[in-house]
Amino acid sequence: MGTVVVLLIVAGAVALAVRSMIRDKKAGKSLQCGGNCKHCGGGCH
Repeated sequence: MGTVVVLLIVAGAVALAVRSMIRDKKAGKSLQCGGNCKHCGGGCH
């Protein structure tokens, strides 16, 4: 029973992290620019 509870807590934390990353990417706050410096304002390299 304890293992299931811990698994659910970890799965919830991972889901929140992924959701946050998706929101940041949609808002243009991504840490990666893919090497296209025109796209990210020229500050990626």
